[in-house]
Amino acid sequence: MPAELIVIGAGVVGLSIAAAAQDRGLSVTVIDREGPAAGASAGNAGAFAFTDILPLASPGILKKAPRWLLDPLGPLTVPPRYALRIAPWMLRFGRACAPDRVAQSIVAQTALMDLSRAELDGFLALTGTTPMLRREGNLQVYESQAELDASLPGWDARARHGIEFRHMDAGEMAQVQPGLSPRFTHGTFTPGWYSIADPKLYTLALADHVRARGGAIETAEIAALRPTETGVELHATDGRSFTTAQVVVAAGAFSHRIARTLGERIPLETERGYNTTLPEGAFDLRTQVTFGGHGFVVTRLSTGIRVGGAVELGGLKLPPNFRRSEAMLKKAKAFLPALKTENGVQWMGFRPSLPDSLPAIGRARATPRVTYAFGHGHLGLTQSPGTARLVADLLTGRTPAIDIAAFSPQRFRSFA
Repeated sequence: MPAELIVIGAGVVGLSIAAAAQDRGLSVTVIDREGPAAGASAGNAGAFAFTDILPLASPGILKKAPRWLLDPLGPLTVPPRYALRIAPWMLRFGRACAPDRVAQSIVAQTALMDLSRAELDGFLALTGTTPMLRREGNLQVYESQAELDASLPGWDARARHGIEFRHMDAGEMAQVQPGLSPRFTHGTFTPGWYSIADPKLYTLALADHVRARGGAIETAEIAALRPTETGVELHATDGRSFTTAQVVVAAGAFSHRIARTLGERIPLETERGYNTTLPEGAFDLRTQVTFGGHGFVVTRLSTGIRVGGAVELGGLKLPPNFRRSEAMLKKAKAFLPALKTENGVQWMGFRPSLPDSLPAIGRARATPRVTYAFGHGHLGLTQSPGTARLVADLLTGRTPAIDIAAFSPQRFRSFA
């Protein structure tokens, strides 16, 4: 029998959508090329970063990018053999850094963050995952007064949107997080920054919930979609086909390939993220610490201490460069001298990113039976409850909880 809804993608966004759709009474099948929690949802920093409303595409990043790009192990890099291929995306990224577009992105991002925060507690209760939530905040650290001063416009933007934070000196930071190197003289603490005990275990718990509610989870790589008069046909690389009334494409960094089979070119790129997860007890970490000047964070999980971040715009095919993980771990040891760096497990994953730092949420141009929900970049976990609400609204004919015009998958057609 055809499924009523097929969600392509068993990461945190896809499974959140599946759970929300089931709660609206839809029967759901989830299809993923590898299975639940196999991609970026397994290895992210585990943060519900509701205060992170500033887009990566911004005038500030344009000032830092030339210096960062010269460092192959720095916070932002493009492998030379990928530079030509990513040039059109970088052009769009540069245009998205214009002040008027940044202001529009902040408004849209804030609306999605506010919705996601409002939906979070109810969604965790629905899926039985409330005990996994932590409310430990985030500490952003700076190495000088000048570095703090340079960050103030961003904090002013957060203040205008009602985000709570507190600037600190070294003594105050030590009360929040002991053990920081004295090189960090200032910091900013945001109490509204939450985290999950372990992002992989959380995503697997969502998969269990979907199954317990009668949903099926299949392993297959969907290669193409074909609209029909009564629904959508999905064709997998192994020759299988599926039929459904509605489809949600939430396949992360692979989503644009599927959209292309409907004649839609969406400029999705891959931020390759790296990390090392150290054993439990590697450091007495009491809050997530962000080393913004160096492009990485240190997070306490139930399964260990994770050191990771940075942006490598290198697509889906290049082999991992784990020297990036090693470089971040070496810095983390210098910044947290008591950190035990032995017996870590390295990881690399694909973050799906669009040039203006906003996800694509909305109908496909070819058919209203296909809905897109991808391109969340660093914020897939954070924005998963809000995205699930919006997509469930679209699937059941309700007016979306917020204006989704800024997230239109077709917004890039106006500037090639």
